[in-house]
Amino acid sequence: MGRRYLPVFAIATGIGDDAGMAQIEIEGFTKIYDNGFEAIHNLNLNVADEEFLVLVGPSGCGKSTALRMIAGLESITGGTLRIGDRVMNDVEPKDRDIAMVFQNYALYPHMTVYDNIGFALKLAKVPKKEIESRVRKAAATLELEDLLDRKPGRLSGGQRQRVAMGRAIVRQPAAFLMDEPLSNLDAKLRVQMRAEIAALQRELAVTTLYVTHDQVEAMTMGDRVAVLKDGHLQQVDAPQNLYDHPANVFVGAFIGSPSMTLFEGTLNLARDPSTVTLGSHEIALSPKCLAKYPALRDYDGRSVIVGIRPEDYEDAALTPEVPDNQRIIAKVTVIEALGSEIMVHFRIEAPTVDSGDPDAVEEKVGLDAANAVARFDPRSTVKLGDSLQIAISTANMHFFDPGSRLAI
Repeated sequence: MGRRYLPVFAIATGIGDDAGMAQIEIEGFTKIYDNGFEAIHNLNLNVADEEFLVLVGPSGCGKSTALRMIAGLESITGGTLRIGDRVMNDVEPKDRDIAMVFQNYALYPHMTVYDNIGFALKLAKVPKKEIESRVRKAAATLELEDLLDRKPGRLSGGQRQRVAMGRAIVRQPAAFLMDEPLSNLDAKLRVQMRAEIAALQRELAVTTLYVTHDQVEAMTMGDRVAVLKDGHLQQVDAPQNLYDHPANVFVGAFIGSPSMTLFEGTLNLARDPSTVTLGSHEIALSPKCLAKYPALRDYDGRSVIVGIRPEDYEDAALTPEVPDNQRIIAKVTVIEALGSEIMVHFRIEAPTVDSGDPDAVEEKVGLDAANAVARFDPRSTVKLGDSLQIAISTANMHFFDPGSRLAI
């Protein structure tokens, strides 16, 4: 996308001025269907003026339902919706001053790109000259100038998504609602388009609520990320804070790719040094770990859930500074050499914990099945089938209460 056009477009259309922007406030949102199924449970969420907030969660968690309730496409069973200072519960969708971008583009196949982008303006009886000005500026922003006479059938998936974005932009709405807009694109184009959408939103400074099941998309695009599971809000925070300080087991495992490994463990803090036992392994905890989690003192001799992220394992041959009591021996089952890093799947003789993510692919049970994955430095000479010594950064371990599954 040619970002050179973005500031010009923001000024020319009025988007980026005080008019037309607003925060979205959701208080006590509940959605119960006629069959008694409760899809959304007492959801409280604020999207600040000009903020890009991403609502993420596994399939069926209620994220698209919540978005459709805001748009007016689903009724609100309970709670209050405000856009700006106005309560929107009973306001018709067309009067909510929002623009929605869908997963399936929803373009009119018989219309040209120009007519698709300008259709809402035509319905609103905007003067022809203004329609042309807005459409052409949007087309310049999204690099669609040479495609205005084409129909959707002659466009690529990425071009169709740009047209859908253009149709939302020209309306100059108070807020954008985006429902998995990139899920129909191939992997390379998704990466390109998510960067473009995030850059566009920053330049236009329009309040945006973006729904996705892809946590990588959420982490790379959002000012803040809200994690939803089974209709319950789990945590809302800046992406890095979600990653570094997950509120519970589900968030810890869901945010991050590859996922955090979760083990059953037992703390032994009366020893010197203090240790955590994972199956057949007893691992010394660094002083930094105990300083970071002072509440661990209440769990001495008790069971905990231990989370370890892939980057907190390393080939011990490359980390001579890590003491022997913070190393384990594990059998390597899969190696993925990616150039900039090596993904190493290996087996730790320790029981793992289910994260609660219905979309997670669980490892097969077996003597040689991998139950952990590491992100190794590419200098590692690890080989498939090795019984490898692996160093663990215990200062970066995560600990959760096994009963509540909340972070300790």
